[in-house]
Amino acid sequence: MSLFKARDWWSTTVGEDEEFDQGCLCVGNLDNAEDELDKIIIGSYHGILRVFNPRPTKTDDGWSGYRPEDVMLEYSLQHPILQIEAGKFASSTENIHIAILHPRKLAVYNVYASVGSVEHGKHYQLKLAYEHNLQRTAFNFCFGPFGAVKGRDFICVQSMDGTLSFFEQESFSFSRFLPGALLPGPIKYIPKLDSFVTVSSSWQVECYKYQVLATAVDAKTKEESQNIKSGKRVTFDWSCNIGEAALDIAVISYPNVPPSVLVLGERNIFCVAENGKLRYMKKFDYDPSCFIPHGSMQEGTISYLVGTHTKSLMVFQDVMLKWSAKLDHVPVQICLGSFSGLKGVIVTLSDKGHLECSYLGTDPALFIPPTTEARELNYDELDREMASLQQRIKKSAHKSVITPNLKQEDDLTIFVSPNPGFDEVSTASGVEFQDSDPIPSISVRVQLKSRMTLENVKLLIHASWPLASNQTSIEIPSVDPSKPSESFVSFFIKGKALHPDLVASVTANYTSASGAPRVATATVKLPLKLVVKPVLPVKTAEYKITLDTNKPPTNLNDIFPELLGENASGPGAALGFQYYGGPIVTVLASKTSQRYRLQCDRFEGMWLIVKELSSRLNNYFNKGKTGSFAIYYSGQVPLQEYFDLIDIHFEFRLNADRCKELLSQRSAQFRSIQRRLLTRFKDKTPAPLQNLDTLLEGTYRQILHLADAIEDNKTSQEIAACGLSSGTHLFNYIIKLWTNMSDEEYKVLLNTITPVVTDSLDNGWVESVDAAVTHVLRTTLAKAAKDQTLNPQPLQMPEDTTKVKKHVALMIDKLGKGARLVEGLPTNAAVNIAPSPRKEKKVSATSKTVMENGHIDNSDNTETLIGSQYGMSKHKRKEPEMLSMNGALDDMPILGLPAQNRPEVDEMNERRKKKQIESMVPDLDDMESGEPVMDN
Repeated sequence: MSLFKARDWWSTTVGEDEEFDQGCLCVGNLDNAEDELDKIIIGSYHGILRVFNPRPTKTDDGWSGYRPEDVMLEYSLQHPILQIEAGKFASSTENIHIAILHPRKLAVYNVYASVGSVEHGKHYQLKLAYEHNLQRTAFNFCFGPFGAVKGRDFICVQSMDGTLSFFEQESFSFSRFLPGALLPGPIKYIPKLDSFVTVSSSWQVECYKYQVLATAVDAKTKEESQNIKSGKRVTFDWSCNIGEAALDIAVISYPNVPPSVLVLGERNIFCVAENGKLRYMKKFDYDPSCFIPHGSMQEGTISYLVGTHTKSLMVFQDVMLKWSAKLDHVPVQICLGSFSGLKGVIVTLSDKGHLECSYLGTDPALFIPPTTEARELNYDELDREMASLQQRIKKSAHKSVITPNLKQEDDLTIFVSPNPGFDEVSTASGVEFQDSDPIPSISVRVQLKSRMTLENVKLLIHASWPLASNQTSIEIPSVDPSKPSESFVSFFIKGKALHPDLVASVTANYTSASGAPRVATATVKLPLKLVVKPVLPVKTAEYKITLDTNKPPTNLNDIFPELLGENASGPGAALGFQYYGGPIVTVLASKTSQRYRLQCDRFEGMWLIVKELSSRLNNYFNKGKTGSFAIYYSGQVPLQEYFDLIDIHFEFRLNADRCKELLSQRSAQFRSIQRRLLTRFKDKTPAPLQNLDTLLEGTYRQILHLADAIEDNKTSQEIAACGLSSGTHLFNYIIKLWTNMSDEEYKVLLNTITPVVTDSLDNGWVESVDAAVTHVLRTTLAKAAKDQTLNPQPLQMPEDTTKVKKHVALMIDKLGKGARLVEGLPTNAAVNIAPSPRKEKKVSATSKTVMENGHIDNSDNTETLIGSQYGMSKHKRKEPEMLSMNGALDDMPILGLPAQNRPEVDEMNERRKKKQIESMVPDLDDMESGEPVMDN
């Protein structure tokens, strides 16, 4: 038995298949007995009225519980019972009567006892005192001494449309409309203020004076009736916004507590003072169902009980939880009563008719443990036992596994393999670009193997844009360990962008045998031919890189056998690949030197081909084993080409901010014009519009154009992000080859200059990479210990990319001089730097970038390093004739070098960007010539 459980004193189940809700329970001295003990009266939506007088007796097994003689009265009223209350509702006497609310009738009854001549003694009867037929469907009612009347209770009935009808006992008084009433809410009477408090459909606690409601009479018709259709607008005395619907209201009038109103919301309870000010509120971690205040245990505090949908009864003192007890049902209403032999009994009623009287407390344990026999302690034996236990703990600690072995514990394994050929019928759909050839698709087989039978496995397929799949999720009802489950998913290129890695992921969500949720993940590398097609090589291109190897060049036809196309009959010295809807990449193999050249009109377009070429050459020469084949890069580091990608991506971010700012301005202007037009339309003597309607239509068109511009810029930014990701991969790979990096250093480089380009609302790629590079410069690449300072700056969007480019250039300069990204490694003296055929521009050492107090000096606006091996400007040059497809590559010129920023060029670029943004918005002067956009 649980310690914190409500103690059952008396309980019963009322009726069969009957329904109950809040308002169907009432506790009071209904028969006006001299002992003033309470009785329980309940009414159901089926119209059955029952009165109980609980009188259990104490037995050896506990309380005797329900007995048939506890039922005082049971009567069918033929109409659903919405609410029951006990009060002084009769004008001829001050005895307690019960008021019962039906949907279309309010009836007041008297319960009285008749002395019988049989052994059962008294029997009780229900006598109708009076009733009122209602013109509107009722919702609930409240009662009290309206107007400070003495010794009598009046009734206020609230209908479904929010109308209040007042009855002064046997006679109807008046009806009033509440302003803005859409749905009825709980309502209570405050005797001290002579006011009514309710919660409106706008989720506000509103207080109305009784005198204001009584005197709000239409001057034309002094008559009062229930079927009113109009009336004067009444105003509330005060209001308090609680922001949620209310379940119940209770009025607090204890002598040692300030007058307050408790409002139970859907997730909170609010305490409002008599002037409408919020005293306090309490947020619940559960859904409350009902509540009732029960007194004040301490000066200025309120104690109340809250019933929950978790079958619990919570006792609070203001916002402090004092006790929690478990119930056997979800209560819809709670009352307190005093019965024979016990005061303060908690009476609860469920929606199915479970009526229970209980009390709080604990039962003392009757078991008394026996005393143990005293014995002498052998301390030497205890020490030996302790030493033995410590040795066992030490051995088990060495053998224990801290992290679980996932390979042994996984119930499901995913095997993913792409088909060798394309689909016969391509599943590509929604392609966002045009190409002369049809867009292919390739199917991937997804096989699930399990160690046991698994139910309801859900597969999630994710391919980052611009890749797409014909399915994003697959429901598998069951996976049998004896028969693996197989599914097929097709992938294709959808967007006009360059994918950086051609990797898709498959995730399986399932529930293990122990009931715990589990996730299994697998990745699949899609073939290169999915995004490129073979074409004839191109002689010239804007960007070129050269890779050196330590092996004689091989026939490219043997390296790319599936991507030959028209080149199949060629000598294998040059191959061309074209991205679907994108640029052409040409691969050249030298006949006399150990070099390969790749060239393309887009720098980032060479990444996938470089990656695939390096991988296939390594497999070709090493035959899948670790061999002596190696790739080097001895050219100039393409800083300026990489910086151009950073600038392009950052420019789209700036455009997005400018467009959003301009959209905010136009939206504010649009609302301002709307307010002015509305004011003039409402005016009885309207002034001329003064072309406000034309200005409104023009502003509306501008908002539409700006919204389209934001969407177009978003798409362009995604394309630029993919290009920057591919360019970052290529740039990092060149740095690795250039400095002969180890795999551990290359991993650090990828985490520093990350190829994962994500731009969130908080920060973007530029500020993240700048922070990472700055951290490496101040720690691993710092010259001395005094330079190793850590003063992280807040991540915020910079005005331009000058700082991040300068920091990247400084980092590359240090790596080129032999610095290592992993501490403890010797200085790298094998950087592959080829001598430049051109004279380098030297600058005095006094203008070099320095670090002072842990901050990098940003006074110099140059983007390149002073005195570095790649500090020259990029010049357009004509390639020599030897770059023909059959020519040698012995004397390849070194790549172009990063140029320096010129202030006048930056200003021209800034003006060009602003003009581009302004051109997105049409001029208001041209609005009249176009077709109207807005509907009248």
